[in-house]
Amino acid sequence: MPDNNKTYITSDGLQKLKDQFGYLINIERKNIAERIQEAKELGDLSENAEYSAAKDEQAFLEMKIAELDNVIKNAVVIEEKSAAGNDVVDVGSTVKFKNELGNKKEYTIVGCHESDPLNNKISNESPIGRAFLGRKKGDTVEFQAPKGLVKYKILSIK
Repeated sequence: MPDNNKTYITSDGLQKLKDQFGYLINIERKNIAERIQEAKELGDLSENAEYSAAKDEQAFLEMKIAELDNVIKNAVVIEEKSAAGNDVVDVGSTVKFKNELGNKKEYTIVGCHESDPLNNKISNESPIGRAFLGRKKGDTVEFQAPKGLVKYKILSIK
C-alpha cells in the first residue's frame, strides 16, 4: 500500500515538477501581481471585475504552488531498474503480461503524477497498478475493473 505522504516519481518527472514550480513562482506570480495592480488603478474595487478575476486567479495559483511544493517535498525518486534482479514488481518496474485470451501487453508502474495510460504508464495507485505490486513472474493477478473481474499472468518484469 502506498504511503499517502510520499509521491513516487522518476528523476525526470521530479525535474519537470521543479521547473513548473519555478515558473509559477518566478513568472506567473509576477504576472498576476501586475494584473492586480493594473486593476486597482481602474478605481472602485467593489465593482471591479478585473480585480476580482485577478484575485481569484491569484488564489488558484497559490493553491497550485502549495500543491507542487508538497509533492516535491514528499517525492521519492524511483530508481532505474536494471535487467538483472527484478523478480518482484515495484514502482518503476515494467511488467509484461497476458490476459486469459493470450493477448499480451506491457505497462510501466509509475507514481500518480506521471501516469499516462496512452503511453503504457500506469499509476501505482490504480487498481491494476496495485494488483501488480509485490507480484512475481508467473503470478496470476486479479483485480476488479469496471467491466468485471480481470485476470492477467505476469510474463516478465524489467
